[in-house]
Amino acid sequence: MPHLHPSAVSAIPPFDWGATPFGDAATWPRALRTAAGMVLHSLQPMSVMWGSELRLLFNDGYRTLLGGRANEAGGMMGQPFRAVWPELADVVGPVFDAALRGHATGALEDQPFTVLRNGYPEQVHVSFFTSPIHDDAGAIAGLLLTCVETTARVASRHERDAAMERLRLLDEIGEATRVASDPRAIMSEATRLLGEHLRVTRVAYADLEPDNDRFTIRHDWRVPGAISTVGVYSLDLFGSQATSNLRVGRTLVINDVDGELAPGDGDGMFNSIGIKAIICCPLVKGGHLVAMMAVHQEHPRRWTSQELALVEAVVERCWAHIERVRSVDALREADRHKSEFLAVLAHELRNPLAPIRNGLELLRLSAGSPEAVAKVSGMMDRQLSHMTHLINDLLDIARVSSGKIVLHREVADLNGIVATAIEASMPALEAAGHDLAVDLPEGPLPVEADPVRIAQVIGNLLTNAAKYTPRHGKIRVTAWAEEGMAVVAVADNGIGIAAESLDAVFDMFTQVARHVERSNGGLGIGLSLVRRLLDLHGGSVTAASAGPGQGSTFTVRLPLAAAVRQSGPARAASAPAPSRRLRVLIADDNVDAAHSLADLLALEGHDTRVAADGPGALALAEAFRPEVVFLDIGMPGMDGYETARRLRQLPGLAAVPLAALTGWGAAEDRARTRAAGFDHHLLKPAVPAEVDAVLATA
Repeated sequence: MPHLHPSAVSAIPPFDWGATPFGDAATWPRALRTAAGMVLHSLQPMSVMWGSELRLLFNDGYRTLLGGRANEAGGMMGQPFRAVWPELADVVGPVFDAALRGHATGALEDQPFTVLRNGYPEQVHVSFFTSPIHDDAGAIAGLLLTCVETTARVASRHERDAAMERLRLLDEIGEATRVASDPRAIMSEATRLLGEHLRVTRVAYADLEPDNDRFTIRHDWRVPGAISTVGVYSLDLFGSQATSNLRVGRTLVINDVDGELAPGDGDGMFNSIGIKAIICCPLVKGGHLVAMMAVHQEHPRRWTSQELALVEAVVERCWAHIERVRSVDALREADRHKSEFLAVLAHELRNPLAPIRNGLELLRLSAGSPEAVAKVSGMMDRQLSHMTHLINDLLDIARVSSGKIVLHREVADLNGIVATAIEASMPALEAAGHDLAVDLPEGPLPVEADPVRIAQVIGNLLTNAAKYTPRHGKIRVTAWAEEGMAVVAVADNGIGIAAESLDAVFDMFTQVARHVERSNGGLGIGLSLVRRLLDLHGGSVTAASAGPGQGSTFTVRLPLAAAVRQSGPARAASAPAPSRRLRVLIADDNVDAAHSLADLLALEGHDTRVAADGPGALALAEAFRPEVVFLDIGMPGMDGYETARRLRQLPGLAAVPLAALTGWGAAEDRARTRAAGFDHHLLKPAVPAEVDAVLATA
């Protein structure tokens, strides 16, 4: 081996080469010396692999790839390649051996291996580029190795590939569930495809209750031999990690249940259903936890970020497909209810029309017999009241649903409101021969509420009890105070309610009994109206029953008022009857309605005129000079609003009392009549007391 010139030796950076298998640098062959100078002065990770053993000589850049190995006892400088990188020996060792024998080699791309750096084992990827090192005789004495770490590029490619894999799976799930018409079928396909893709033990889908604690696993896919987890659970059972993450919509990730959970903090529950590692993705909609999807592994597993992203994407899509199907089912159910409602409505409206028509025929045939008139009049009054009740319920439901109902709150004694409701319901109770028992407290139950609406609520419950209790039944009304609430219970010994129907009875258009002969009629909107009115008051209503044939109890709760007013609810004073004969003008395109009201007023001694439209009313008013005017709002051509404005402009009629006759009674309807100049707003059919109240203002 030729001796190196001192200047050549000085080109090698200072290092104790004598302590390495290479020995003193002054003794190195020229080829090794030249290659070492190139490597040691380069910032790029490089190394020389010298001799048949491929002994390593490397620079500081290469040292970063060695990681913790560079600091091992004795160092790595001068050690054979196979001793430094035993995990790569079988992969790249033969390639390097072939290069030493003169065979051309290309780059070794993205070779994976593990190094200890940054305090923990880390997988890295490196591409190697080799060049032969020739000695003075022209033989290959070693290899020059240039290294490029490609960890970031490989990770990016893997992320991109994982995203495409992920997209393909999501497309497959979407295609499999797109035409599904059953939520269970969607859960089955989504959990199966995800479970097979991730090679896990189990995938489960769960719905959350509104309390953010109870959840129901509706379906789970699992490998053969794994137990099913279908059932109802509490989040609290799964420990603090589960509750603190899932309740705020944060994905729960556990790689090792036994290693990451404190004893007694959920580990027992996870182990009881065979879970050692889990990803559980919660889905939050509108601020509420609505669903969860969980993948379970029966042994510890380190989950990747790509796997987390995939589960989160699947639960979102799965929930969307399930909600789509449920929405379609809800629309179908609503359409079915609507059809049933229209059929019942037609039946209910025909019921009172038949006796009214028969009564008219009886009056014609009886030639005005006082006995026949009295009998038929009572019957017609009852049937008309029934029709009015049906229509008022419909209007109230519409107003509550659209938010147009206005509550007139006051502090009132609930005992007095109950008494008012009982009084109004007595005809229905007495007609069925029911025995009514009432148990009210001696002291007041003050509530801040609309007394009329709460009386309507309790009256509806009493009417319901009368309908669904066989003749000569027993009905009991009880009231008491409990934990800041005023409580009223209406109990009966009637047909009862099946357990699965207890909440459904408050749904729109639902009847406790579907059979008309059992239900004694009704549109199935009374209980829905009860619940909605109580919601507006900050109250509630619940139904309880031991089952069919065991009677039922409906319990109303209203917040007690902070201030107590001892007096009961004010009662409307009856309007005084007019003491003189009045000139009354009536305009309505419904000729029968107009003339029947005129006839009633004529019987009371008033002078009346009737017009069928707005222009006719104006023409009559100029000559007749009415002292009171009743105007239908919905007349064709010139409606009641325009007619009222023009009446006010006629000489001497600027202050005449005007009463609107209309079927619309919402707050905005009343405001519109006031704006048009009306003094009174009467809902059709106007009852005599309301008509008398208008006359009394003249």
